[in-house]
Parts: sequence; structure tokens; C-alpha cells
Amino acid sequence: MHWFDIGVNLLDRRFCAEDVIARAAEQSVNQLCVISSNLEETIAAQELVKNHNRKVGFQQLVYTGGVHPHHADGFSEDVIIQINQLVSDKDMVAIGECGLDFNRNFSTKENQLRSFEAQLVCAAENNKTVYLHERDAFDEQIRLLRAYLPSIPNAIVHCFTGATKQMEAYLELGCYIGITGWVCDDKRGVDLQEAVKYLPLERVLLETDAPYLFPKNVKPRVKNNEPCLLPHVANKVADLKGIDVNLLKDVSLVNTYKVFGLAAI
Repeated sequence: MHWFDIGVNLLDRRFCAEDVIARAAEQSVNQLCVISSNLEETIAAQELVKNHNRKVGFQQLVYTGGVHPHHADGFSEDVIIQINQLVSDKDMVAIGECGLDFNRNFSTKENQLRSFEAQLVCAAENNKTVYLHERDAFDEQIRLLRAYLPSIPNAIVHCFTGATKQMEAYLELGCYIGITGWVCDDKRGVDLQEAVKYLPLERVLLETDAPYLFPKNVKPRVKNNEPCLLPHVANKVADLKGIDVNLLKDVSLVNTYKVFGLAAI
């Protein structure tokens, strides 16, 4: 068995993708999901994934396709048409990263809501998993999810950093919960640490959100977070839940294959 990092910003300019992938494999993090935040990045992710998988001979990389709320001002009907054309690609495992972010409001609330709802419709019409982002917009996000998730096969709450009550609301809707290195922060991550204790094993997903959210249980700190550090996130989660980390490895991999609709390798 190996690890699957369900959230990596592999197209970030700080990364040399092949080096990051190689370092991850050295730590048995053998599969990665490349996150996309706009149409241009989705197309670039598709090219990266196709070329890499063809070279290595197996589905080492998969990707998401969609529009992050920060980019919602650039959303249009043409964008959703092009995303609809990509959903048949077996390597595109989810619509997103999509959702709402009322913390920075890099795009207007109106455009965020319009973009998010259109992507939920796309996921429902194409029977595709949705890959979610939310910050300071929980009530509006839940309202839309309650309307659309009954028609969507699976939902991933990417980079969940909230408290138990919020997690339970997502779980009631059938969501899977992505846990990052935020859980390793004994100051900012206290609420998440408590929530993880009550997170059912059958809903746990593990991710780094690299190059962000460097796990604070890794010393010394280096400049960027990478998928090779995913086992450190897992160790913290396993400690909080009082289980063997190898059990967490097994169940998180099974969950990932299920939510992405992938065959085991």
C-alpha cells in the first residue's frame, strides 16, 4: 500500500514537477491529484498529467478541473462549456477547486455564487465528484450544497480547517474531509485537531495542499511544503485518533479511490 496526496498545486512556479514527484515517491507517496484553479490551469494540468502518465505507464497523476472562487470574476458560460468538454477524461477526477471565499473577496460575492452554482450543476449533470473550497462563507456554501449534493456522486471538502460542528454539517451531506498540515499546528489548528478525533475513518482523505501549509511537526522547516511530507500529516492524524498509521494509510487510500472513481493500482 502507498499514500495518495489528494491535493497538490503542482503547477505552482515554485515547483519542478518531476523533482517533486520523485521526492514524493521516495516516501511512498506514489499518486497525486493536481489541483486546478481556472480554465488555463485546468488545460495545463491535463497536459502535465497526460504526458507524465504516458511516460511512467500508470495513473500516477490525476487532476481537477474548475474555477476557484478567487478567479470567479473571470468566469463565463464559455468556461463551463469547456469544462463540460473535459469531464469525460478519465484523469480528470473532480470539478473544482470550486466554492466560496468571502475572506479576501478577490472576486465579487455575486460572481463567486454564480461560478460555484454553475460548477455544481456541471458536476450533477456529468455525475462527477466536486472538489470544494470554503473560507468565511460556510452558511452560503452549505445552502448550495444542500440543494445540489443529492444529485452529485461525491464531494471533497478540500483543506478543511474548521471545527467539529462544521465538519459534522459536511458529513451529514455525505462529504469526504481533506486533512492537511494545518492539523499539525498546535496553535492555529486546535479546533481541527479536536474535530479529527470525531472524523469517521471512512470519510478521511489526506492532502498537503503543497506548496502551502507546511506541517509544523517537521523539523527543520524548509521553504515549501511537498507531497513527500504527507506521512507527517498522517502521523498527526493517527495520533489524534489513537490508531496505527498503517491503518490510516489503508483506509485513506481506499477512500481516495472511491471518491475519485479510480481502480486500485
